[in-house]
Amino acid sequence: MTFRWWCGVLRVRGKTDLFLVFLFAAGFAALPVFALLPSLWGFAVASAVSYAADEVLHTRAPAFVRRLAALQLTRTLRFAVRTVMLLALADRMDAPGAVLVAALAVFSAHFTLVVLYTAVHHAIRRRRTLPVVVRNLDMSGAGIPQTPPAFLYRRFLRKSLHLDVPAHAGLLAALAAGVWQPVGIGFALTAGLSVAAVVALLGQLRRARRMPSRDEVIGEVNRQLAGYRPEVALYFSFASVSRDFMYQVNMWIETLEQLDRRPLIILRERASFRYLGRTRIPVVCVPKADDVAQLELPELRVVLYPGNAGKNVHMLRVAEAKHVFIGHGDSDKLASSNRVSKVYDEIWVAGRAGRDRYQRVRHAINDEAIVEVGRPQLSSIRLHSDHVPGPLPTVLYAPTWEGWSDDDCHTSLIPMGVPLVEKLLAEGVRVIYKPHPLTGKRSRAAAEADRTVRALLRADNERRDAERAEAAVAAARPRLAEIKARLGELSGRLGGDDAQQTREARVPDRDGEGEWRALRAEWHRIFWESRGQVRHHVVLAQLPTLYECFDQADMLISDVSSVVADFVASLKPYVLTNANGLTDEDFRAAYTTAGGAYLLDRDCARLPEILDAVRAPRRDPMAPERRILKEYVLGPDHPTSLRRFNTAVNALAERAAAERFAEEQEVVVELSGRSA
Repeated sequence: MTFRWWCGVLRVRGKTDLFLVFLFAAGFAALPVFALLPSLWGFAVASAVSYAADEVLHTRAPAFVRRLAALQLTRTLRFAVRTVMLLALADRMDAPGAVLVAALAVFSAHFTLVVLYTAVHHAIRRRRTLPVVVRNLDMSGAGIPQTPPAFLYRRFLRKSLHLDVPAHAGLLAALAAGVWQPVGIGFALTAGLSVAAVVALLGQLRRARRMPSRDEVIGEVNRQLAGYRPEVALYFSFASVSRDFMYQVNMWIETLEQLDRRPLIILRERASFRYLGRTRIPVVCVPKADDVAQLELPELRVVLYPGNAGKNVHMLRVAEAKHVFIGHGDSDKLASSNRVSKVYDEIWVAGRAGRDRYQRVRHAINDEAIVEVGRPQLSSIRLHSDHVPGPLPTVLYAPTWEGWSDDDCHTSLIPMGVPLVEKLLAEGVRVIYKPHPLTGKRSRAAAEADRTVRALLRADNERRDAERAEAAVAAARPRLAEIKARLGELSGRLGGDDAQQTREARVPDRDGEGEWRALRAEWHRIFWESRGQVRHHVVLAQLPTLYECFDQADMLISDVSSVVADFVASLKPYVLTNANGLTDEDFRAAYTTAGGAYLLDRDCARLPEILDAVRAPRRDPMAPERRILKEYVLGPDHPTSLRRFNTAVNALAERAAAERFAEEQEVVVELSGRSA
């Protein structure tokens, strides 16, 4: 059994976490042994180790903690086990019967109060659950009360369970000293603090009863929307919202902020707020379909959809607006030419390639419904002509994920990811590895390949000048953390629960935008400078961004995905993996973005030849093809993509307004005819 196998089974990330897991397990396993021997000091050490390891693992290895809960080894059960073992130790050490009875009574009362505390906490949380959660609208008129204090409300179970520590410490101290006064002190503290906590939280329940009703909250939201008068909405829903999916919304925020018309973001899952990027655009999250119908949006003319989801039907029924599928990337996958898109009034694609892709879906999409608007997000990507190579060729390996099914699996990680990275290292190049955020969600083989690739890069870094490189990284870490903290403050995300965020929501100002952009630029500069130009990188977090990785790379190796289409904007050389062994002709015929790509077979036999395109740019025969492909896939450079997107929004909004006016006139004429 290998180290990686244990990490996979236990859901931990590295040696430190694995050590903590075994320390945690050893501590718990030792408790009954020391209780029955009995060994007071052995038990005290094992109990302290189990306490400490449990707490650290909640922060460092939450996946392992969730695995324990799935096996019914919940936090509450673990605390109960420690308590039972302590009582067994006291009995084995001949503690007086009165002490044992008192201990049983106090610990039973403590757990009863924990249950009561949990019930009160759930009651408060239910009352504070709003039908609509808001950002960037002034909701001060809704009358939402302040959230309970954090020390009572946040991580409540952890805090209430840990109130048993005084009783545990008092009983252990009494057993060690042979006197029983510490027992009384410890028991009194545990019982008193537990009762005080429940009483304090009951006071917060009285305040929570003053929460506004559903109709009052929706009424206030509608009053604020009436003042703002949104004309364009970005609508997003996904069955399992997490940071991994919210890029589909975040990529459009900057474009929406530059439109001529007033934008609004409508989300359907509460978790979306947690991962929504910085924006000054008003945002409303409406989980229930009935509440979506209660939103009053009389001037809404255009609704944009970055993804196909079942809950889209709740917005598609708004007949007064025009509905547009804009997607979250242009690729040769089926999602970029889905027949479901027929339900929208228009489909906006980047360039001619997107139009042709839909036209291949016979009798599904009318050509008139397809509009080419480019990709506004790509304007910041550095062109090949402006790129300054480093001392080593830099290859960005950005494989896609395994898809929802094997039929839609395009990832190269499973069949060839590990040998590909091994050969890249043998060729002496610098690798930036950025896997898709969903990698390993469905396929264990993909997750294993991902871990192996990371281990290969980590080991190769260690073989280089690791000490000096680590020193530079360590020196930069405090400033990077400081910048990230400030970016968090400027993000627009507020603390507290959904009700508190809505209570404190305000109309934003523009003062923080310049600082936000400057800090992001500084973060990226410090990050890349501290890492040097020869060190490999594994990029998993939101920063550095994908497009910043584009700017660092001399070449991209990827699979059939929207990453390739976006990279085409740089005009740099790129490689598509041909893991299924198609002939070059068949592969290029099947996938549009292969038109300007070097093709890499599963055995990676062509890799040295392909890398010559970076080492000796004059040997880059695909350069002319990439220039042609860029316009075909992404559209012309002039007018700019942002201008084309904005023009498309304006044109469709005017069409919707004209059609609505014509319908109203028909109603007026019909009513006039009836009265005559």
